[in-house]
Amino acid sequence: MRRGNDTPISEFILLGFSEEPALQPLIFGLFLSMYLITVLGNLLIVLAVTSDSHLHTPMYFFLSNLSLVDICFTSTTVPKMLVNILTQSRVITYAGCITQIYFFLLFAGLDDFLLAVMAYDRYVAICHPLHYMVIMNSRLSGLLVLMSWIVGALNSLLQSLIVLRLSFSMDLEIPHFFCELKLVIQLACSENFLNNMVMYFVVVLLGGGPLTGIFYSYSKIVSSIQGIPSAQGKYKAFSTCASHLSAVSLFYGTFLGVYLSSAATHSSPSAAASVMYAVVTPMLNPFIYSLRNKDIKRALRRIYGMAGTKGTIILR
Repeated sequence: MRRGNDTPISEFILLGFSEEPALQPLIFGLFLSMYLITVLGNLLIVLAVTSDSHLHTPMYFFLSNLSLVDICFTSTTVPKMLVNILTQSRVITYAGCITQIYFFLLFAGLDDFLLAVMAYDRYVAICHPLHYMVIMNSRLSGLLVLMSWIVGALNSLLQSLIVLRLSFSMDLEIPHFFCELKLVIQLACSENFLNNMVMYFVVVLLGGGPLTGIFYSYSKIVSSIQGIPSAQGKYKAFSTCASHLSAVSLFYGTFLGVYLSSAATHSSPSAAASVMYAVVTPMLNPFIYSLRNKDIKRALRRIYGMAGTKGTIILR
């Protein structure tokens, strides 16, 4: 919260991807396109789930929550970067940086927890199909989402608050397109041991815990599928969780790839690599869950048909 000479700091500088003026329109157009696709795609998933009574099940309840979180996750970082490009400014206020850290950690954690909850939902559906609606009732579904929000909010609040205790030197340039927690901590000129310990502890606990739950759920799912006698039955059981597996692989693969590679090379996470889990993954999730899902495609066609009918009536 203060410079090394006890002067209050007011802003950080986000270096972004490139300082070349000629590349700014290209970067702006690319990220604006990805952001609009992300928002539109995830809103369509939410609209499809809420408008079709056949999709009022725990699986699609969790999917609609994941889509909302993905919209918020991308909105935490991309709009600010687009505004900075338009205004030809790389500044983010100190308060804005702390706020961005808070919401980025919140929605990244929610993505993590919801993917684990969805894995548990698939485990119950495949391994205990006769008791699915009894186990995954609306009360438990709501409680799982609520607990995800509570734990995510407490984690992001803790990590944001302990950043406030840090002092910073004159060099306040962040080599990224958003206030990435690890990079902000590295800029501190005061003792940051506590921040690093909390950050790594949370990664192991809140990152490794859900991932372990996902692995356990799918180990049980694979065992259950192997016990199905017919090949058609095996394919049908596997197809119900193929989209979720793709989303899990994309999120964890890109996230772990960025941070494990930076840890191995003792470098900071690069802005270009971070785009994969912060922007590309939320953009691709609607396609993953709609292209292989007949129920979602049917609901989207119904929405499209209703929109077309209303448009014809208005024109007449």
